[in-house]
Amino acid sequence: MPEEEQHYLTGLDLAGRRVLVVGGGTVAQRRLPRLLAAGAAAEVVAPHTTPSVQALADAGELVWHARPYRAGEDGDVADAWYALACTDDPVVNATVVADAESARVFCVRADDGTGGSAVTPATGHHDGLLVGVLSGGTPLRSAAVRDAVLDGLSSGVVADPGESGPDEARTGGVALVGGGPGDPELITVRGRRLLGRADVVVVDRLAPRELLDELPPHVEVVDAAKIPYGRAAAQDVLNRTLVEHARAGRFVVRLKGGDPYVFGRGFEEVLACAEADVPVTVVPGVTSAFSAPAAADVPVTHRGVAHEVVVVSGHVPPGDERSLVDWDALGRLRGTVVLLMGVERLGRFTDALVEAGRPKDTPVAVVQEGTLRSQRVVRGTLADIAASVTEAGIRPPAVTVVGPVAGLA
Repeated sequence: MPEEEQHYLTGLDLAGRRVLVVGGGTVAQRRLPRLLAAGAAAEVVAPHTTPSVQALADAGELVWHARPYRAGEDGDVADAWYALACTDDPVVNATVVADAESARVFCVRADDGTGGSAVTPATGHHDGLLVGVLSGGTPLRSAAVRDAVLDGLSSGVVADPGESGPDEARTGGVALVGGGPGDPELITVRGRRLLGRADVVVVDRLAPRELLDELPPHVEVVDAAKIPYGRAAAQDVLNRTLVEHARAGRFVVRLKGGDPYVFGRGFEEVLACAEADVPVTVVPGVTSAFSAPAAADVPVTHRGVAHEVVVVSGHVPPGDERSLVDWDALGRLRGTVVLLMGVERLGRFTDALVEAGRPKDTPVAVVQEGTLRSQRVVRGTLADIAASVTEAGIRPPAVTVVGPVAGLA
């Protein structure tokens, strides 16, 4: 585009202001969420809409006028602050643009980026920043540059000197970050961003190991698996480690496998930080209870097959005085039981379910190291899965799925 035709990039305060969207199809569906997030008083004019747009109207988030566009000086454009022509009819879109021009209302024409008086930039969010890119009518280029900028900001390759983030990152504190089931690509965007700000990383053995290679040289890495003493004592030492580093003004990321609150003892660490008056942020993660089976094509629910999912810790076996699990109740269920940390005593768990009423031919799938290149899957039934797992040499970490869903192909 010649320089004299470059668009002027600006930010519009649309909060409480009427924005007209003509058309209720997929283009409108894509544009509406950001308009609504900006507080716009959106009105959609279209004889029909997609179910998603209708749902927004039903929820009261926008007004839908179920009719064709009304043209003219006193038509739908009147009193609008901003307009978008999003129909699949070029004639209607051109009419909306012409009416908006007469009313001095800036208008985007979705089917012809240069045909309106405004264009929609490729946009994305990063930690309070709204990044927008215009490329003079080549939207694929805009989107590619936007994605590159956002990736750079998330990874730290592109510096953001004004980045504030949570108070913990500036004054010392702790972030409990769920790293996901193992594949480093499955950590959340926020988790990866906070990891890039860390002064200290306290890491579990099940957290994505490849992420540590991306840390700057100055970051201290504490291997939680090497903390001495027994399980309970080690947790106390770990809690003190988090608190001491944070009190010294460092930003500590406690990088955990899966989700911090799904048998990850995350809340114990939150309580320890709270008692020490250390600010703490919790970043949820993708739990292996659901993601590892999904990676092995085992859905934990399926219509008409399972209406319930129970996630059970197997760190203590049935009959142990420390167990809080009602195995008789689990045996009466017809849905899905997901067992974590139970592969080494799998026979005791399957026997308990059979004794409590589960049929011996109930399908079972065991997924070792789900989402990783080393992923392995063993399938069987309650009657034979323990022997099959032993024969196959399956080792922790592994997720066991019990129920009809494990037999779906």
